[in-house]
Amino acid sequence: MKRKVCKKCKLFVKGNICPICNGSDFSENWQGRVYILDPTKSEIAKKMEIEAKGEYAVKAR
Repeated sequence: MKRKVCKKCKLFVKGNICPICNGSDFSENWQGRVYILDPTKSEIAKKMEIEAKGEYAVKAR
């Protein structure tokens, strides 16, 4: 089973609603993944404009 990624915030989701942006537009076509543990200290989170910890796709189509 492929994992779903929110197209807007690129967060991996399990349900039908994204917990960050409350969106329902998902993709199963993604590349790379990043785990953000502390977005306030992470340079990658700042570049990707991530404000919440979690697992994110680098690229979602």
